[in-house]
Amino acid sequence: NCVHPGLLLICTVASKVWDAETKPIDFLCNRATRRDLNITKCSGITTLSTPVQLPCTELHVTSWENKSHQEKRGDIGASLRLLIEGVKVLRGLSHPGCMASLLQRLENNINNYLLILTNLQLSGPTVSPSLSCIPRSSQSLRTVLLRYNQLISGKLEQFMVNLENRCTNSVTQQRF
Repeated sequence: NCVHPGLLLICTVASKVWDAETKPIDFLCNRATRRDLNITKCSGITTLSTPVQLPCTELHVTSWENKSHQEKRGDIGASLRLLIEGVKVLRGLSHPGCMASLLQRLENNINNYLLILTNLQLSGPTVSPSLSCIPRSSQSLRTVLLRYNQLISGKLEQFMVNLENRCTNSVTQQRF
């Protein structure tokens, strides 16, 4: 039983790749993993060919704390869906290499966040996603990326921090 050296190398490399099937609880409990999904910009490209609707990023702590986990998830999800629609439109247009790569990564990251949010096990009644603001548009790449990062580092991060008590429970349950 001889194993082909090339196949062995592929298997070794594949075993080192981060598990794409990570559970939402793993994402919830690891801030570094959440930060790995941040996006950098392309140098020299500042204006987009079409406006993109911006996500709702303002976080009013008092009203945010009064929302249920379901409402928070709905708010963040609605903002991510709004943004991804604009990114998909932009991706459908012709863009140079860096911009095409950046838009692909942004779309992938937003999809990952939406999957994680959707699969989080939350108690309480299901709430329809709704925006917490009247969306504005921008053709500035810098503004779009800034708002995306504000949404992720603001509302989403605050939501994850609110759910961190599940981390110790999850770790305890996995040990037994």
